[in-house]
Amino acid sequence: MAMTRSSLPPPDWALYVITDHHAAAGRPLLDLVRAALRGGATVVQLRMKHGSTREMLALGQALHEMTRAAGVPLIVNDRLDVALALDAEGVHLGQEDLPAHLARPLLGPDRLLGVSVETVEQAEQARRDGADYLGVGDLFGTPSKPDAGPPIGLEALRAIARAVPLPIVGIGGVTLENAGAVIDAGAAGVAVISAVIGAPDPEQAARNLRAIVEQRRRRA
Repeated sequence: MAMTRSSLPPPDWALYVITDHHAAAGRPLLDLVRAALRGGATVVQLRMKHGSTREMLALGQALHEMTRAAGVPLIVNDRLDVALALDAEGVHLGQEDLPAHLARPLLGPDRLLGVSVETVEQAEQARRDGADYLGVGDLFGTPSKPDAGPPIGLEALRAIARAVPLPIVGIGGVTLENAGAVIDAGAAGVAVISAVIGAPDPEQAARNLRAIVEQRRRRA
């Protein structure tokens, strides 16, 4: 059964880890996510840009067993149908995906809806459409999304955080060196792919990032 908002405290957005086969570089993705959870990942997103729907479902089922055991929500990128089939805790939509105002009633009130935004206007629209949290970026430039536009930077994140009272995860080129600045700019957490899934030691990478985020959140 999904860990819905009615049965869990609000999610901790501190360290939002996104799966990516390319970043895994041939290593078993499930092992990398398991290590990230041991290191303190607080949200896991199933992102699978290549492969069949059945392959995505198989990976999602295995991930969901892991995340449920860890008490961590599983969010599915782009695919509302897969999120519902997996009984996942939520879905994350980009600006070119199913519009949030159509996804919200299909998703129901108890699952999480995230929306990727780059501007205050997009963030305000996402809030009106029923988003529970925002993914703001690309902040610094990322190899994980080659079709992304130029980085928007921390000032854009800061403006969105001031304008919209929703939790924000900063994404796009986030590293141990800049994660603290993302929190200082108003984010509740950081979303990462390469910084954890691509790290030589994903468990330690997750632990280090989580420590930075927690330190900066306490300071704020």
